[in-house]
Amino acid sequence: MIDAAQPILLLVIIVLAFLLLVLGIQVFFILRELRQTITKANKVLDDTGVITESVSKPISSFSSVVSGIKAGASFANFFKSKFYKDESEGKKNKD
Repeated sequence: MIDAAQPILLLVIIVLAFLLLVLGIQVFFILRELRQTITKANKVLDDTGVITESVSKPISSFSSVVSGIKAGASFANFFKSKFYKDESEGKKNKD
């Protein structure tokens, strides 16, 4: 005689195999969507890097221009002080 446990065990094995197959398919779709999401996030990060770089270059150039103007102003002040110093010494010598 066939034991009652064997058909029940066979049914449980079939149900579990089916559930594992469905679960495997779902995991495949989840991993595929995750890959697409990571690809999109990578593209967004690349675009952000390009935008950041395009904003930082003009700011860097502006900073260089400002530091050049400061250097030019200090250079002009140096010559101005030398010129007025020589003029004032010349006036003292004439007096």
